[in-house]
Amino acid sequence: MWDEQFEEALRRHLPFLAPDEPLEPDTSLRELGLDSLGTVELLAHLESSYDTRFQDDALSLESFATPAVLWETLRVMTEPAA
Repeated sequence: MWDEQFEEALRRHLPFLAPDEPLEPDTSLRELGLDSLGTVELLAHLESSYDTRFQDDALSLESFATPAVLWETLRVMTEPAA
């Protein structure tokens, strides 16, 4: 699963998610209120928090579809190079 910092960042940009409602991995972020402005703000927040930059191929609607997909995208980008 993801870390607490990731969940806090997501919750901040999901106006339709109640504070006590669990954030499910396969829930549509758009259905929870993530709009285009929120996506840009979330992107900036994640890049700053995790000291990374989203590569061009990660800047797609698919990357921001669900918490699980977004976390996997972020995890791969922040993995140390082998």
